[in-house]
Amino acid sequence: MSRFANLADKPKASPKPQPQPAVPGVKEVATAIATQGATPRSNSRAGRKAIAGYFSPEMSLAMHVCARKHGLSLQELMTEAFDDVLRKYGQSPVGNLR
Repeated sequence: MSRFANLADKPKASPKPQPQPAVPGVKEVATAIATQGATPRSNSRAGRKAIAGYFSPEMSLAMHVCARKHGLSLQELMTEAFDDVLRKYGQSPVGNLR
């Protein structure tokens, strides 16, 4: 006889239904965005464009460690690196963080 034989005979208790949070539809999301006004979420991003890339975890760690070691943000370190690349290829560095 299995040690769990008596459990097979018991009826399974039905779990209590959990209330599901309302998932907004496209109209609700569009309305929420429109009612937020023209104020950007972060003033530091106002008038800025994102530049993204995919790198190995080792590169990511190395960049974060280097920034931390020199008391810089990752943004500041990347700006410095991009300025160096622009100089290397004969372009004027832009380097505006603020």
